[in-house]
Amino acid sequence: MNKQQQLVAQIQEQIQQGILLSGQKLPSIRVMSQTNHCSPSTIIGAYEQLARERWIYAMDRSGYYVAQQGYHQQRYPVRDQVDLSSAAPAPELFPYDDFQSCLNQATQVYRDQLFSYGMPQGLPPLLCEVRQQLEEVQVFARESQLFVTSGIQRALSILTMMPFPNVRQTIMIEQPSYHLLIELLGALHVPVEGVERTVHGLDWEKVERLFQSGKIKFFYVIPRFHNPLGTSLSTSDKKRLVALATKYDVYIVEDDYLSDLEHAVSNDPLYAYDTSEHVIYLKSYSKILFPGLRIGVAVLPEALISTFSQYKRLLDIDSSVLSQAALHMYIKNGMFTRYRRYLLEGYDRRIAQLHRTLDKLSADPIFANAPRNQAVHTFLRLPDNFPTSVLIKRLAQQKIVVGDGSQHFLANSPYTMNLLRINVSNVPEEQIDSTLQIIAKEIRKLSITPKL
Repeated sequence: MNKQQQLVAQIQEQIQQGILLSGQKLPSIRVMSQTNHCSPSTIIGAYEQLARERWIYAMDRSGYYVAQQGYHQQRYPVRDQVDLSSAAPAPELFPYDDFQSCLNQATQVYRDQLFSYGMPQGLPPLLCEVRQQLEEVQVFARESQLFVTSGIQRALSILTMMPFPNVRQTIMIEQPSYHLLIELLGALHVPVEGVERTVHGLDWEKVERLFQSGKIKFFYVIPRFHNPLGTSLSTSDKKRLVALATKYDVYIVEDDYLSDLEHAVSNDPLYAYDTSEHVIYLKSYSKILFPGLRIGVAVLPEALISTFSQYKRLLDIDSSVLSQAALHMYIKNGMFTRYRRYLLEGYDRRIAQLHRTLDKLSADPIFANAPRNQAVHTFLRLPDNFPTSVLIKRLAQQKIVVGDGSQHFLANSPYTMNLLRINVSNVPEEQIDSTLQIIAKEIRKLSITPKL
């Protein structure tokens, strides 16, 4: 074992034994070099190896710190309640200590800006980091096109209320779709049209008919890992949708809320195919970090920037500067990339277990027909006359939390489906099989013949 490997093993042991604590700063390269009688390059090599293996992390112009422990050996505790309704990561996966370090550093670096207004577009250093992140998913934009909002919901509120260059009022959404947008449109009494989306894609005949009507302001769509279906639009469908939007002067609001959980580098967003500036791209950080972080990013066409900025000043003023500053540090220091990799590894195991259990239960068409893809959520299509509310109550008595699909459809929508939403992002891997087995057992007890 050479000197570098000796140092790596020594530091790992000190971390495991609690001698070095999470968030603690490591000695500088110069001090370590003198103490261990070796060259600075040896220390740099050891620190870089430890950072790659997620034992430590680097903070810009500050040094190296001990990472939150668990990234390399996390086990998920068995909880009393299994929640299949939440899209957030399990609380024990949240990078509390790492993010706390970034909050502390942000407080020092941005203390003069924390309690003042004046950055309605967002914190400039964060915008720079976000722009680079977006380029990794084929969203190429100038920083002047980026706006940080207090979550994606706030961006949707602004887009719903502000006028668009096409001078139209009606908003078009998929059926099913994001339930909070449906509630927002109802509360604001905005005219809305629904178009059916199934596991096979969109109802293209109705899409074009509504676009052609000349009344659609924008079409809100979730191309990647649709909520609640879990499916994604094909490349040909995405190109087709953008072409129709251009042809009929309809804007597309693309909610890419799970882009950070994508493996396929070739699965480009709608934005990548837009050459006429008709796509508004939305990115969220709440589904990969803390739900309470409330930071979203909107990428706007040039024609919408001025109006969006005016309405944002009225409805959002400034998104939390402290949260933005901490997120900037978290991304810049490489912690976001490291945490994303760690989270994906855990999600991949959950998804694989979900698929294995669905296959095991596939003698029942309800489970055989559940979509299987790389999303952490799917759904069970139940017969139209199935007493889903009774099933949900029975499962709740066994401490299994599930939701139906009713809130994802417009009132009196002709496209409603009787479905049970299954999301395993918040479920320990070892509890997925037993939980679905219980669900299957309760479905059988209700003695309803599937009508698929």
